[in-house]
Formats: sequence, structure tokens, C-alpha cells
Amino acid sequence: MASILRVDTLTDASSNNSTAMSTINQGTAKAWASWNGSGTVALIDNFGISSISDNGTGDYTTTLSNAMNNDDYSITATSQENRCIGVYYGIGTAVTTTTIRFGVNLTNGSYTNNDPSYAHMMVMGDLA
Repeated sequence: MASILRVDTLTDASSNNSTAMSTINQGTAKAWASWNGSGTVALIDNFGISSISDNGTGDYTTTLSNAMNNDDYSITATSQENRCIGVYYGIGTAVTTTTIRFGVNLTNGSYTNNDPSYAHMMVMGDLA
């Protein structure tokens, strides 16, 4: 049988340090993923991500397992490649509550897409 624990605040054993549950709920990652960005693209490890698609060189779409409350959530992403300046999102399509499209660029001045060895992303915000 499932049970529910309802609390407003969590505190340590000495009651010196406490945190409101709203802070914990809103301050945790709702989804994150690591994937190999070259060859056959596949998730390495993740939480809250149901799939990843390869749209072409340095262009990926992740699908969230659970929808976000709106499309104003925060995304942090990076790639594990010396020559990539990082990851940008929202390319080609609008950001939605369930999908995030990423691109990875080179730092050589051409700003062309590149398949990194590994890429990583995290989503913060409120779930629907």
C-alpha cells in the first residue's frame, strides 16, 4: 500500500537547519541527460528524459518524460569537446513543454555545428 508523507519543512536532527518543501520542489532538476553525440547517438544516463533524436550534425532533440508547466523553464547544457563553444537551444522550432532542440557549435570561428563526443543538459522549472 502506498503512503504519503505531508510536511511543510524539513529540518536536521538538531533543528538548526531547515528548508521549506517548496524550495526543495522548485530547486531540483526536473530532467537531466548525458548522451554520446557522435556515431549512433544514444542516452548514456538520464532522469526525466524519455528519448533523444539526432536531427543532423550537432543537432539533437530531447523529449521530456513529464511535461513542464510552461515553456519558460531554464536549460543548462554543455558538451565535452575542446573545440565546442557550447550548446544553444530552440533552433528551428519553438521550445515546447515536452521537447528541447539543441545545437552544438565549433570555436574555430566558423560557428558550424559539430557532433561532440558527449553532451549534457539539465532542466529546471515547474512540472505541469
